[in-house]
Amino acid sequence: MKAGDLDGTDALMLPPSAFWNRPGFKRFGRHKLAVFGAVSIVILTLACVIGPWLLPYTDTFIDIRARFAPPFSGPHLLGTDPLGRDILARLLMAGRISLAVGFSAMLIAMAIGVCVGLVAGFYEGVLGAALMRFVDAMLCFPSIFLLLAISALIQPSVPSIVMLIAATSWMEVARIVEAQIRSLKTREFAQAAISFGASDRRIMFRELLPNAIAPIVVAATLNVAHAILAESYISFLGYGIQPPTPSWGNMLESAQSYLTSAPWLAILPGLAITLSVTSFNFVGDGLRDALDPRMELP
Repeated sequence: MKAGDLDGTDALMLPPSAFWNRPGFKRFGRHKLAVFGAVSIVILTLACVIGPWLLPYTDTFIDIRARFAPPFSGPHLLGTDPLGRDILARLLMAGRISLAVGFSAMLIAMAIGVCVGLVAGFYEGVLGAALMRFVDAMLCFPSIFLLLAISALIQPSVPSIVMLIAATSWMEVARIVEAQIRSLKTREFAQAAISFGASDRRIMFRELLPNAIAPIVVAATLNVAHAILAESYISFLGYGIQPPTPSWGNMLESAQSYLTSAPWLAILPGLAITLSVTSFNFVGDGLRDALDPRMELP
């Protein structure tokens, strides 16, 4: 027995397959904002991956005669920037960078957080207390100041930004996993595995972790949104992705001087950031409802 015995105090302890069963999928479909978020993420990802190949202009092509062209006024669909570069091409290429940073940072942060939370929750005692006190100490530092302090000391690049964001966003995941593992360890299936003499590694990775996947999936979805937003504001402040490589953050930074004369330079990347972050948050809310065993269909 694993996640079969659920009571009112247990939430988000269903395996990922629970999402695809009929009640779980219906709960997700009933969450209209989550469906909107999922569709938006798919469309945005496909546009960023495929779109640049379909456009007549690259993100580095300079049309000096079309500088500051407004959207929908000529061959450049969303207008051009101060150098005459196509805004749509730059938005899609920037989306590749920002989404890649978001997903990569999420994967690394989840790996670190899950491992720390799993060990701390299973062993508890001195080891678990020491790990969680380290997590608490890391959480004491405001993430924005920690990001800026570390980014000022390293050479900006996509890999370094990914590692930087991951290093400052795994602590919440560790706390979630630690709480879930401590609760699951007292369940009958875990106690049965211990009584049969299963190794600690088998109990942790074969018995406990699969039953804690649901909150991990939700946390991963929200972590992508956090990583995209973190990349945007450190790039906006000049410590992130550096031109000529586009990202939504450095596009916003370069548009500061033209807010009155060419507002679309800031509005368009701002809308891209808003859409992606809110979509991932909506999907996270929908998954939380779909995977929560206490939610019932009417």
